[in-house]
Amino acid sequence: MMRRIGGVILRVACKKGNKNYSALSRAYSYQSEISLKSLYPNSKLSIYTPPPPEQSPGKFNGYIPIKELQITYSASSGPGGQHVNRVNTKVHVQFKVESASWLPEKTRQKLLQEHRNKINKDGCFIIKSDLTRSQQMNLADALNKLRNLIWELEREPAKPTEETLEKLRRRHERAAKERLILKRNRSDVKANRQSPTVDSF
Repeated sequence: MMRRIGGVILRVACKKGNKNYSALSRAYSYQSEISLKSLYPNSKLSIYTPPPPEQSPGKFNGYIPIKELQITYSASSGPGGQHVNRVNTKVHVQFKVESASWLPEKTRQKLLQEHRNKINKDGCFIIKSDLTRSQQMNLADALNKLRNLIWELEREPAKPTEETLEKLRRRHERAAKERLILKRNRSDVKANRQSPTVDSF
């Protein structure tokens, strides 16, 4: 709007042959030393949302589409004075596991099996956060929790090395020897408790 008005003023001044045209044009084109173009000459001032990363087959790439989540806010508990009662900062993030196309099928099945206590009767996975007194910070924390939980589900257990297998074998052998010694000691104690017989003299 201001540029349009400035352009009109310049055109009018130019037509009338105003002597102050050059001064007016200089004022209109003036930029402060701390303007965005001066501070960041190579940056684009337009808002750009990068596209989501490509989904690798069978793996979660860390991208969680906000549009497919149901996000609600409620009053948080704990200390915080009247601010806690007035502002809904606690975040509830939920999504339907079966229709979550951004998750691989194997991961969805693991989520249903290993985290049944976080899934309601409608099949929605629910995660909450009231870490801070800010909605945006709590939303970021909830998404981070969800992301780490999914990565933990997909993590393959590391194969034991030969050294680890040898340690386990020695540990089992030692436990078996200790168990035999304990069994022999108990047997001796029971034998000593028996009443003496004629043959024992």
